[in-house]
Amino acid sequence: MKPSACPNCESQDQYRSKEVGAGGGHAPNYLPGLGKWYAAAKFTVVVCRDCGLTRFFASEEARANLADVEEPTWTRV
Repeated sequence: MKPSACPNCESQDQYRSKEVGAGGGHAPNYLPGLGKWYAAAKFTVVVCRDCGLTRFFASEEARANLADVEEPTWTRV
């Protein structure tokens, strides 16, 4: 993930989380079908300190599974 200006306010003051699970189990699954049956997919969260815009970036492993997921969970746009 390359550093870039916030798309909302152009700020460079942004913070990135470590890679975290995308949910499942007792929590919502934010990347359904992209993880393993025993582990949720992961993503990184980036938040802008100035305006609060929060963006979620799916891990490379999760993105690699997009083509294999059955419809209608993910639809190519």
